[in-house]
Amino acid sequence: MKYKMVLFDMDGTLLDTLDDLRDGVNLVLQRRGYPLRTTEEICAFVGNGARQLIRLALPEGTEETEVESVLEEYREWYKVNYCTKTRPYAGVEAILSSLQAQGIKAAVVSNKPDATTKKLAEQFFPGLPAFGQRDDIPKKPAPDMVWNALQVLGGTAQEAVYVGDSEVDVETARNAKLPLIAVSWGFRTKEQLQAAGAQTIVDTAEELLATL
Repeated sequence: MKYKMVLFDMDGTLLDTLDDLRDGVNLVLQRRGYPLRTTEEICAFVGNGARQLIRLALPEGTEETEVESVLEEYREWYKVNYCTKTRPYAGVEAILSSLQAQGIKAAVVSNKPDATTKKLAEQFFPGLPAFGQRDDIPKKPAPDMVWNALQVLGGTAQEAVYVGDSEVDVETARNAKLPLIAVSWGFRTKEQLQAAGAQTIVDTAEELLATL
């Protein structure tokens, strides 16, 4: 294998979290009398963290104080209900097992809050290091989270590859100067990934492992 370390996005790459995200957003919107959002809309809104998700889900022009209030309510709900319908994508666990067997380091770098990122990683992929969004590190697509993960794990950008499913991941890899492998089974279509600049796109877990 040509890489010594593989960094994975979480939502839309390792885990299908979309239904839980949609349910949480719509519950809070319903409580406050706002129109609900479809699964397709929520899918289009995710990738830049919870604040941007809520901002996009609310009607255009919503006051920032209201955005913050709805965000806090959503976060409180999601802390408890983050893993009701969430499941790994087909073949993901086999990929991680294969990497481990070959001595390749793997980790998660996600814009999901750090505590939730770590909980989900421990629940579905025990032992997989996970780095989520923290207030002291700029979130993706800034490269800082990737560089922090590499430093903690003892790797370098020259040895690593980033795997993700969105335009945020394309830009993150570019900013961190890592090669990117984009997956088409997540929250963006192959056409959207190509438009964002992804050059290597895989459709299945088997194809991803072969590409790695």
